[in-house]
Amino acid sequence: MPPKQPDIDRVFQALGDPSRRLILERLTAGPISVSRLAEPLNITLAAVVQHLQVLEDCGLVRTEKVGRVRTCRIDSAGLSVAGKWIADRRPHWEKRLDQLGELLLETDESEKEKEKEK
Repeated sequence: MPPKQPDIDRVFQALGDPSRRLILERLTAGPISVSRLAEPLNITLAAVVQHLQVLEDCGLVRTEKVGRVRTCRIDSAGLSVAGKWIADRRPHWEKRLDQLGELLLETDESEKEKEKEK
């Protein structure tokens, strides 16, 4: 059975929390134990575990327990879903921004012509 596709709403909700983004930033350096991950964060170990659960549930993080040590790593599934959502919308945003740029350029040129006529 193929892995379940992460829910885009849950991915963006998870990314909306600054503590979770910081956890993901720390994980970009590679796998790390939960206790080492929690050391520099200004939150309790229990809060880190809760954040990791949210990140794991939406496909942004994977954890593995060996003995007494739980190790975390980034899972690309959630990031891929978010990246695809953004990439799918980028052409529309770029087109709209290009149109805005053209409109602003026309307005600026029109204003310059009015100033010359004075």
